[in-house]
Amino acid sequence: MLEMFSAPGFWVDVFKIIMIDLLLSGDNAVVIALACRNLPEAQRRKGIMYGVGGAIGLRIVLTFFAVSLLSLPYLKLVGAFLLIWIGIKLILPEDEGHSEGNIKAETQLLAAVKTIIIADFVMSLDNVLGVAAAAKGNVALLVFGLLISIPLIAWSSQLVLKLIDRFPFIIMGGGALLGFVAGEMLVTEALFKPLMDAQHLLHWIVPAVCAVLVLAIGKWLTLRKLRSAKAIDLVDEHVKAD
Repeated sequence: MLEMFSAPGFWVDVFKIIMIDLLLSGDNAVVIALACRNLPEAQRRKGIMYGVGGAIGLRIVLTFFAVSLLSLPYLKLVGAFLLIWIGIKLILPEDEGHSEGNIKAETQLLAAVKTIIIADFVMSLDNVLGVAAAAKGNVALLVFGLLISIPLIAWSSQLVLKLIDRFPFIIMGGGALLGFVAGEMLVTEALFKPLMDAQHLLHWIVPAVCAVLVLAIGKWLTLRKLRSAKAIDLVDEHVKAD
């Protein structure tokens, strides 16, 4: 075991895994930040660490089954629609009073962690192949490299979270990014391969359409939510006046 750590090639491969994981986790950092943005300040760091830890653990498991998983029919199709739903969900405004009380705060924390893990699972289906290739079948190397990447991904998530607090419009950009990633998954679905091979332009059009779709549905649901909230407020004011 100690000989493995002292071998120069081991650290070269660890560096490769860390770089691959970071380069492929830019969108994951956005998801983590979006999922944790509505948490109380005291729980944000906890949400990020639990979410990243769960996502990395799941990614390790995924690596062992990556080739088999990617060969499943319609998996990317289902994953793409799931990612579009997550993108829409993450750009919706927080319900008022959602973080009041310990029970609601804990529920919100669990929901954020669950969202992070589900999104990472979907987005990592292709990514894990690159990490597995760099590990060259060495399980210890794979786990070690991914464990080192945890604090780096957590730090980048906190950076995005701070930027969201300062520039709220980034939330919409994050939702659009998830839609774009969903579109990229759709164009690599085996079901659509003949069409994609014949129409290469669709490789750009489909992700762009999915990004716009997430923003459009998210905006529509937000406006409907605001109108509903105003209607409830008017009813409450009328009842109090009586």
